[in-house]
Amino acid sequence: MNELVILALVFTGLTLIGAPLFAAVGLTTFLALFLIEIPSTLMAQIGYTGLTPFPLLTIPLFVLAGRLMEVGGLGTRLIAVATNLVGAYRGSLGLVTVFACMLFAALSGSGPATTAAIGSMTVPAMQREGYHTPFAAAIAAAAGALGSLIPPSNLMIIYGLVSETSIPRLFLAGFIPGFVVTAFLMITTYIIARRKGYGGSGDPFSWAPALRAMWDGKWAIGAPVLILGGIYGGAFTPTEAAAVAVFYALFVGAVVHRELTARKLFESLRFTALMTGLLILLAPTLAFGQLSAFYDVPAAVEALITSMTVNVYIVLILIGIFYIIIGTFMESLAQIILFTSVFLPLVVGLGVDPVVFGVFTVITCEIGFLTPPLGGNLNVAARISGVSIEQVSVAVLPFIAAYCLGLLLIIFFPEMSLWLPNLFYGPAR
Repeated sequence: MNELVILALVFTGLTLIGAPLFAAVGLTTFLALFLIEIPSTLMAQIGYTGLTPFPLLTIPLFVLAGRLMEVGGLGTRLIAVATNLVGAYRGSLGLVTVFACMLFAALSGSGPATTAAIGSMTVPAMQREGYHTPFAAAIAAAAGALGSLIPPSNLMIIYGLVSETSIPRLFLAGFIPGFVVTAFLMITTYIIARRKGYGGSGDPFSWAPALRAMWDGKWAIGAPVLILGGIYGGAFTPTEAAAVAVFYALFVGAVVHRELTARKLFESLRFTALMTGLLILLAPTLAFGQLSAFYDVPAAVEALITSMTVNVYIVLILIGIFYIIIGTFMESLAQIILFTSVFLPLVVGLGVDPVVFGVFTVITCEIGFLTPPLGGNLNVAARISGVSIEQVSVAVLPFIAAYCLGLLLIIFFPEMSLWLPNLFYGPAR
């Protein structure tokens, strides 16, 4: 017990002084290995085995594919499709931003990447229409988080690897909650825009320009159809689908639209390297997770929570509150790796399907994207709009409420996540 207190103090101290998370976790893990006299080579062994799973290759490939589609002209065409489908109503550009983020989420798999791709085009347009700038940035930040819920999702891939849950089942489980949360975000945007009198200019909806935009954007619309259709049609695995997505983006950007230059390709590769550099967290966090099992941390947490309640709904709400608090200062990748092994046995023992818990975990991570000081999407949106992160943090609060409502629906109606996976693959055994 004394060792656990020492380790907790060291980890907390390193975090408070601003040490990078991988360093805080790594140094704490090395100290734990020293205290229990386990060779420190365990860290290297776990790091090697943690980075060797073939499905892990899916993450950099989807990041690269999303970036290539953005710079290759597919992102602008998706916005054109969304704009013509929505039409000119109160808050129409805000609704377009949410809708376009939902579409782009099926290409990028990343929340901050979706915010950057769509927000960089729609936030300036909303500013020109008289939207309050922090509100415009908040829409882009909140809608960008859909990139982690609507498949393909990098966070779902990590959760699937850590929990040994089927990644295709997780992808399918994200569809309906993703659409529901999208609807909540659009309703929130419309209500606020109507009260403030934002938007409403431009041409009303009509079929001719909508169909024309859909025809012009057929290659962009075809990307998620090819990727997800190939996975669920059995043509290829998620990893192979990611590779197909890269080649599709290269072909469309360079040959069809002719907007993908060598410079843009190099920048996309650089962006992918920076984004996937977060995988450096894998080695120390996986080792930390194994040590938590050695110290019986999952059993201790289970005993603590079940001593208070065994009501599955209350347990999930408590875990959700904990995840949201942790997400304010911890990267989502580390959050999933560290705490899935702690909480998954507890909730499975209470009858929660691992797939449902995966969707639940990803939604809490999305809320973490919108909460300072870390708030990945907040930082991206603030940089795009030129306002402070504090201003965006206040404006995003109604959208956080929309995500929390979606989280409660997942908790009380888990069938919402399980219907599609069970329809395609049958109930899990």
